Amino acid sequence: MNTNTTQTAVELLAKWLGEDAENINEARFDTWGLTTLEVGSDTYAVGTDEECDAACLDYVKDTVWAFKASFILGECGLPLALEDAIRAFQEKECEGANDALLKLVEKTCGFNRFYQCAVGLDGRGHFLASYDGDEIDLGNGFFAYRIG
Repeated sequence: MNTNTTQTAVELLAKWLGEDAENINEARFDTWGLTTLEVGSDTYAVGTDEECDAACLDYVKDTVWAFKASFILGECGLPLALEDAIRAFQEKECEGANDALLKLVEKTCGFNRFYQCAVGLDGRGHFLASYDGDEIDLGNGFFAYRIG
């Protein structure tokens, strides 16, 4: 975000929280490309609708390994008889399983379809708001996600 956009995000978050904007600080890190704002001990990732879509897409792409095996197989149109094998692979490799499972998704149903289904079922907040899974509509095309 540029300085003006960040200031708008700060003002909108302050209004939503009923907080003074002077009490909101930009963190020295971002969250999936979103601006990270700190209010006391609470932390929020904030962005425009387009930025939040991009952040969520990146998050899902990087965490295919963590999806339930049954969801992956269902979206890929593969038999659920493979569930134990996929789950064992996920448990053994953890994050290391991501590239292989992402290729499986891309070769079968396509990542875009997989992504759309995941977000359609759970919403962006499920992926971006690690604290509570909620998406906060701040208005003016901005959204926030509590991450701590």
